[in-house]
Amino acid sequence: MPSKARKAFDENAKDIEKLLRLHEQEGGTAKGRRFGLEVLNKSAIVLITSYWEAYCEDIAAEALEHLVKHLKDAANLPVELKKQVAKELKNDPHDLAVWKLSGSGWSKHLKSRLNDLRQERSRRLNTPKYSNIDGLFHSAIGVADISCSWTWARKMTVARARKKLDKYVTLRGEIAHRGKAAKSVKKADAVDYFDFIQKVAGKTGGAVNTHVKRATGKALW
Repeated sequence: MPSKARKAFDENAKDIEKLLRLHEQEGGTAKGRRFGLEVLNKSAIVLITSYWEAYCEDIAAEALEHLVKHLKDAANLPVELKKQVAKELKNDPHDLAVWKLSGSGWSKHLKSRLNDLRQERSRRLNTPKYSNIDGLFHSAIGVADISCSWTWARKMTVARARKKLDKYVTLRGEIAHRGKAAKSVKKADAVDYFDFIQKVAGKTGGAVNTHVKRATGKALW
């Protein structure tokens, strides 16, 4: 059974499938360029990126809830997560900040902390490029460089996956902020990005599941 985040992602993905089917219905399947349908391709790029970002936030929140639910002591939290929290509390101007973690306070602190991280990212207008996704999972649940899990087959290396994600997220930015991209957006771009993000989401979910299982002894799904 997939995670709740993956179920939500797959449900959202139906919108992309509808756009691709609409493109086929309007333009057919014969070879050759289609005119007047680029808006569908652009829409697909924007939505895929949005759903990818939502998936990452959802799976991070789901994993954090899992950690809080199944860990009885803050001492058993993943080392990288403890480092993150310790660093934040050290920089807290309030002298009694450390007492936020006393008793069951650590679990409440972690839950509220994820909301703070989301708001901070929104204020900075971060985009779901690989470095920001790495930062999200490192800060939220203590996974360092989750993008290192993005590799499959023989040709898709971590470096290539990172570059490909950033290319498409940049394309989304051009469409969203300028109304058009530097180059025309083809159906092949939307299909390629959609297939890529589905694989990346799977690899990300797998890495998160391994991480929380190692900490709690219980898998996320």
